[in-house]
Amino acid sequence: MFSIIGIVLVFGAIIAGFLMEHGKLMVLVQPAELVIIGGAALGTLLVANPLPLVVQVFKSILSVLSASRFTQASYLESLRMLFDIFQLARKSGMAKLEEEVEDPKKSALFSKYPKLTADHHVLNFICDSLRTAASGVVAPHDLDAMLENDIEVHHQEIVAPVRALSTVADALPGLGIVAAVLGVTITMSALGGPPEEIGHKVAAALVGTFLGILLCYGVAAPLAANLEKLTEAETQYYQVLRAGLMAFAKGMAPMIATEFARRAIPHNVRPLFTEMEKSCRANAQQAKAA
Repeated sequence: MFSIIGIVLVFGAIIAGFLMEHGKLMVLVQPAELVIIGGAALGTLLVANPLPLVVQVFKSILSVLSASRFTQASYLESLRMLFDIFQLARKSGMAKLEEEVEDPKKSALFSKYPKLTADHHVLNFICDSLRTAASGVVAPHDLDAMLENDIEVHHQEIVAPVRALSTVADALPGLGIVAAVLGVTITMSALGGPPEEIGHKVAAALVGTFLGILLCYGVAAPLAANLEKLTEAETQYYQVLRAGLMAFAKGMAPMIATEFARRAIPHNVRPLFTEMEKSCRANAQQAKAA
């Protein structure tokens, strides 16, 4: 939502300032310049990246327009899920836990958290880690290295759209110059004509440069920066899961292992310990009553 407001504010402030200087708004409406810059920008995106990544770029841009899914409520739900997992392992044994992670889609435990387990990356990360820990043949420090590698691989995948969009943003000012040069070329061919016609063609050429710079610094680059923050938030979420899973693998009590995970949550969305404890205990009592 704030991204939309920001983009509207960028264009609104520029148009308002232009009108305050008694500029004619229709002068800025140059469809040909927009076709040149927009088409060339899309072309650079296609040249530099495989099609699946191009599709991912557009999906990522749409995700910027929605609210972040890594809120305090979602983190609290994740902590409850980790606590339930650790409690199950402690009370019913690792064999029972292995049954749950072997087929998580049919698991009664994971079915209580559909929002979290809807992300197959998160589900696979948790289940694969628990499966490895339950095997008992991997030392905790080796398991930790494995989780770090998994997180790094996932981070490289989700940051690829950011890099692709940043490349397009860097190209936009140059593409604006290309559009301007084409406009100047057309202007030169019209020398000797009416001054009004020449002025119109010069204005169109300058609008090409204007659009290239505006789309770079006012739209594409800020969107890439926002996407980068989203990828950092997602990577941090996996670090939270890693902290809890590693504490569990080292033999910590369920609540203590969950506290390790809570301490890895960023301060602005981190629930209090009392909130976490109350939520986990209430969840455990509901499960017992059921």
